[in-house]
Amino acid sequence: MNKILITLALLFSSSLLMADAQQPSNRTVIGETCQITVRVAELQQPEGLLGVALYTTKKGFPDKPDRAWLSTVKKLDGSMPEFVFENIPYGTYAVSVLHDKNSNGKMDKTFIGIPKEGFGVSNNPKIKYGPPSFSEAEFTVQREHVELIVAMNYFKKDKDTPAIVN
Repeated sequence: MNKILITLALLFSSSLLMADAQQPSNRTVIGETCQITVRVAELQQPEGLLGVALYTTKKGFPDKPDRAWLSTVKKLDGSMPEFVFENIPYGTYAVSVLHDKNSNGKMDKTFIGIPKEGFGVSNNPKIKYGPPSFSEAEFTVQREHVELIVAMNYFKKDKDTPAIVN
């Protein structure tokens, strides 16, 4: 019984440490929070899932939403996708967006690592060799409301469906 209690206590304390490590360490004003609205532009097809992840560090950015500070997914319904993150502490962040067209929960890639599905990041940097870096996508929040428009990138266009113009 004591071993179980000790194990539970260790697990609980380590989860608290992990939760604290996930908090933004780049706060500029203690106690100040904001709302971040992310609108997705140039979506190729209104089907599948759309995931948005909010990162505080380069760790896992841009394609590992399980390492993001916050992330959310919604089923596309034909309307212009919009995501709202509430009570976000002032600080520095980066956003990544994945259009999971086949709803399998991951970004499908070719055998050499080229994305088969749409993606985008904050600041809409030009796509070069490899994914955009955290520093290319980072933005600093120091006011109550921030609106971002993230343009999707597709390396393979669907022949049957034109892009949705926002």
